[in-house]
Amino acid sequence: MQDNAQTLDTPVEQKSSGSLWMFLIPSLIGVFLFMAPISYDGSFTIPVAVLAKSVQALFGDSLVAIITTIIAFMSVASFATKLFKPAFIVEKPFLNNLFNPSWLWLAVRVIGGAAVIMTFFKVGPEAIWEGDTGGLVLESLLPTLFSVFIFAGLLLPLLLNFGLLELMGALLSKIMRPLFNLPGRSAIDCVASWLGDGSVGILLTSKQYEDKFYTQREAAVVGTTFSAVSITFSLVVIAQVELEHLFLPFYGAICLAGFVAAIIIPRLPPLSLKKNTFIDGSKPDADADAIPAGHSSFSWGMELALTKAGQVKSFKSVFGEGIRNAIDMVFGVLPVVMGLGTVALVIAEYTSVFSILGQPFIPYLELLGVPEAVQASQTIVVGFADMFIPAILAASIDNEMTRFVIAAMSVTQLIYMSEVGALMLGSRIPVNFVELFVIFILRTLITLPVIAGVAHLIF
Repeated sequence: MQDNAQTLDTPVEQKSSGSLWMFLIPSLIGVFLFMAPISYDGSFTIPVAVLAKSVQALFGDSLVAIITTIIAFMSVASFATKLFKPAFIVEKPFLNNLFNPSWLWLAVRVIGGAAVIMTFFKVGPEAIWEGDTGGLVLESLLPTLFSVFIFAGLLLPLLLNFGLLELMGALLSKIMRPLFNLPGRSAIDCVASWLGDGSVGILLTSKQYEDKFYTQREAAVVGTTFSAVSITFSLVVIAQVELEHLFLPFYGAICLAGFVAAIIIPRLPPLSLKKNTFIDGSKPDADADAIPAGHSSFSWGMELALTKAGQVKSFKSVFGEGIRNAIDMVFGVLPVVMGLGTVALVIAEYTSVFSILGQPFIPYLELLGVPEAVQASQTIVVGFADMFIPAILAASIDNEMTRFVIAAMSVTQLIYMSEVGALMLGSRIPVNFVELFVIFILRTLITLPVIAGVAHLIF
């Protein structure tokens, strides 16, 4: 904090010439790549998605074999690391985090490794590798994820490292406290999630909590309410239900539903019961959000943004961070999606578990006027395991409005155990498994009417 204070004391004029361009150019490029709607193949999409499709086209049929190799390797390497704890891995934080998960998530990786081998070579029980279970995950979902993860990981530092979030945080500070009862700086985490990736928001939130920037309640609220699925992830979901031409209203529905949930859910248990104290039990300063005298929200935001941009030593270090992001996402998340996705689809195809769990939602869906409510109800609870599974199950539903509602709901449910939920449980954010499931159900109940309302306007 002392270094930050010293840097902020430097007059803006002395650092603005170089820092302004260091802030402006990468940030504008990042906004264009992740947010600008462009026309491609007769429909609207974003540049990152176009880049991802070019990777799929480049690798062609060999992409499935590459993904199989990665998942199988991670399964074996993670198991070996857990057993033998080689020093060259466990003594390096990045490698240790990548190859040494908890026993629970190691088990998920091993299941993913076994599933991908059986699916690729079509050996073992057909229920695991057939086209509606493991085959669907490996051949339809993972190639898209692989491509998106590479570019999202590589390019995310354009949004995170050059001051854009600092400026947005200061500009949004005056609405965060009255609307969400959160400090202004939490806007940075929120924007990082909405523009970038939910896992980034979780990591930022956990770090802020450990450093006594967030109280227990604030960390729990930001982690479970604002770690939204990114634009690029949302594009994967809408593509899975073959409604890419509706991406803009789809993401608009997600933003509106997420906003409504963010206002209501922090005021309900279990989040409302969290203590408003820091990690060490101390209480926050009432004036923590104050903008310094002589500054407007914009001028203070620019001061913070230029300071952040001025801290970038070289583009090589930024590129290195992007590489680490991409590796972490490709090697860390793909095995989990394969494992949980295959298990969830096997359960969905060969048992009535999700049908039973979804039964209470049938009257609710019918009340909201959602067609094919029985089929839609089977997709609702499965989103707790992984956010992509509802969209996969929805692909077989004929009605476009129902597919739209399910796809949007799977994104706004937000807490899925294959990534965001696992990250939260593994961090120091003060939430447990039962609380996460309760919040998941609350988010479903609150966001569904908003999404259904938007869907009725479109269809």
